[in-house]
Amino acid sequence: MTADDTLWDLEERFWTKGADSARNATAKDAVFVFPFPTGILQGDAVWREKEIAQRWRSVLMSQRYLSRRDDIAVLAYRVSAERDGEPIYEALCTSSYLNDDGKWLRLSHQQTPVQATADED
Repeated sequence: MTADDTLWDLEERFWTKGADSARNATAKDAVFVFPFPTGILQGDAVWREKEIAQRWRSVLMSQRYLSRRDDIAVLAYRVSAERDGEPIYEALCTSSYLNDDGKWLRLSHQQTPVQATADED
């Protein structure tokens, strides 16, 4: 598996696996930016937020972009995610990672919700 494949796999698991899995792949003082009302979270506050703890049943990441320089990588993509009892969530997302002694750790994650247009339906 290439480093790029590993990063995309980590990102998908961030959405679909439990909070423990996401926490293990995230730096201690990572910064997350979520839509209102959640807002900006850092450190342990990320894992106390119920929206983060509840994982998604399935995700589809499209429009994928990856920029990597040495030990830093930034992923950008559009996500379509679903979980039980909720409408499909569409967002533009970015995550940044640091390769810390051979292990990729998420430093930041950001989500901007998007509305589907008639052309996309």
